[in-house]
Amino acid sequence: MDRKTKRLLLLVVSCSLAGVVLGGTTSWAESNSCLQASTVTSECLTKDPITKTIEGMGTGLVAGAAAAFGVAWQHRHED
Repeated sequence: MDRKTKRLLLLVVSCSLAGVVLGGTTSWAESNSCLQASTVTSECLTKDPITKTIEGMGTGLVAGAAAAFGVAWQHRHED
């Protein structure tokens, strides 16, 4: 594997990992604040907080990977 490929892979993995952490944390915090709100919605009661957290992590994973590829694409076209 050449150096550019390794750097791209490292960028994608690190951005994806950051996206998973941020997406999961945000979804978890949103679930907690939803349950502590003065008026609790039916969606808040029916949706499992763990499921919402996992969905947030998945969204963060995709967003992080897309961001990494976007940065790599832009950097490639600047050279």
